[in-house]
This record gives sequence, C-alpha cells and structure tokens, in this order.
Amino acid sequence: MGAMGSLLAQPNISDIFPTLAKFDIQGVERKLKDVMSWFDRIFDTILDQRLKMDKEVEEEKCKSKQGKDFLNILLKIKEQGDPKTPLTMTHIKALLMDLVGGGVDTSSTTLEWAMAEMIHKPETIKKVQEEIDAVVGKDTILEDYHVSKLNYLDAVVKETLRLHPPNGFLIPHTPSESCVVGGYTIPKDAGVFVNLWAIHMDPSLWENPLEFDPARFLTPDNRWDFRGNDFRYFPFGSGRRICPGISLAERSITYVLGSLLHSFNWHLPEGTKLDLSDQFRGVIKIGNPVVAIPTPRLSNPNLYNQISN
Repeated sequence: MGAMGSLLAQPNISDIFPTLAKFDIQGVERKLKDVMSWFDRIFDTILDQRLKMDKEVEEEKCKSKQGKDFLNILLKIKEQGDPKTPLTMTHIKALLMDLVGGGVDTSSTTLEWAMAEMIHKPETIKKVQEEIDAVVGKDTILEDYHVSKLNYLDAVVKETLRLHPPNGFLIPHTPSESCVVGGYTIPKDAGVFVNLWAIHMDPSLWENPLEFDPARFLTPDNRWDFRGNDFRYFPFGSGRRICPGISLAERSITYVLGSLLHSFNWHLPEGTKLDLSDQFRGVIKIGNPVVAIPTPRLSNPNLYNQISN
C-alpha cells in the first residue's frame, strides 16, 4: 500500500495539464497500473482459494466448518444473485481494495505515531501501563472487552489522531450545486479539499496544539468522539462521507496499542534519537521508521504464547 500511496500523492503534470494525460510523461499511470495488477493477482488467488475451500466444505456436507467472515458473505450474495443490483467479482475485488487501502496503511501509521510520541514522552507510557494494570493486571493478557474501560489509552489514540491525522487533507468533496461557505462561492462540481491538519493545529481552537497531550481529551462531559459532530476534531471526516470504518479502527488501534504497552516495556537502542519529522506519502507518515526494543513485563512468561497464538 505504501507504493500506491506514494504514487497517488506524487505531483503529476497530467493533473495540471489534462491534454498531456495521454502521454503519461512521468509514468505515474503506468506504475499505478502495475501496482493494481499486482493487487489484482493477490485478490484472484485469495478468491480462488476461498471458492475452492467452500466447494470442498459443500461436498463434505460440513456446514459447521464453513467460514462466516465478510468475504464469505460477499461470495454468498454473488452466488444468490440479484437482477437489480448484481454483485460481480470485480465489485468484490473493488471492496477488498477499499478495505486494504483505507484501513491498512492508516492504522499502521497511527500506531507508529502513537508509539513514537509516547516513547518521546515516557510519562504517558507509565500512565497507560498503570491504567491497564489496574483494569487487567499483569497475570493475564489484555482482551477486547477491556478496551472500553481504558480511558487514558483512548485519550492517547485521540490525541495521536489529532496531532497526526493519517489524511491531512480529507477525501475531496464535490458539491452537487453551487453554494456559499464562509463567504466564499463554491461552484458546482468543484473539488473541495478540507485541510484537517490545519484545523487540528489551529492555536485558536487548541491550547499548545503542537504538544502531545492526551489529557486534553479527558473531559468530564466526554464530548470528544470520532463522529464528526464537532468541527474542531474530525479525523475520520464528517457527514455522509464520513469514514465507514470508524468503529473497526477505534477498537483495533486501541487494542493493539494497549497490548503492546501492557505486554512490554519499550526503549530506544542505545545511542539513537527519535525523529518526529513527517513526510506525506498518501498518508502522513513518520519521517524515519521507529526502532524500539521491547522487554517483557508480564508476570507469567507463558502468557506470551497466548499472545503469539
């Protein structure tokens, strides 16, 4: 996904001068086609394997062993057919591409930023670990149902998405009719980019906006969420075009981050420094990958076998 993100973010002269698009001067279109072809082959392999597996299950009459995941449901809908809204393999691969493109790079980038900021500010790691130890303990592993009780960890994730939103510019919006917003006329069908990064860094909206401070999200009224109702903070967008994967991202990022901090202590290799500079490659990534050394902190070494399984 990194290669695709870099190509999509790369300035392309064909976008500025559409008449030159057919020449593909920089080779961006050709490279994107190569990447898409690579993904297409991967999806074909996955779909072929799943269809073969489902056929074997059907032949053996072992319905109880048949998977009930998202892909299985899509293939079942395709098999049943709907003359009004038919679902084809191309549609299924497009959905898989949306899931991979929208959820993999953004989630991993957010986790890396969170770990980097917390290693840079060790007291935040201490607070998270104290909270998890109070809720979970050190004689068992963190489970999904613990996540809703970890308020400070939730604040860490929210602050990470404020300071480092994966998409600094939200997906472009296009008005169906000309309208006036903030005194400016937005023509029909114009592409509108929302500078989310600038909003999250606005000193008139946030105190010390460049500082990593999870405590700012620990308000008594718990008014901060990801639903896009407050235009000071909407890392997943807002309105009808809001990201459909909010719930999955919120739970998975918080769970993985919590597991990393509960199971291990983290420190930088001796003689290295943390670089918190960023770069734009489809998503806003950390400039230099974070390399950190984990040391076990759970009371029972056998618990790590459960984590690996």
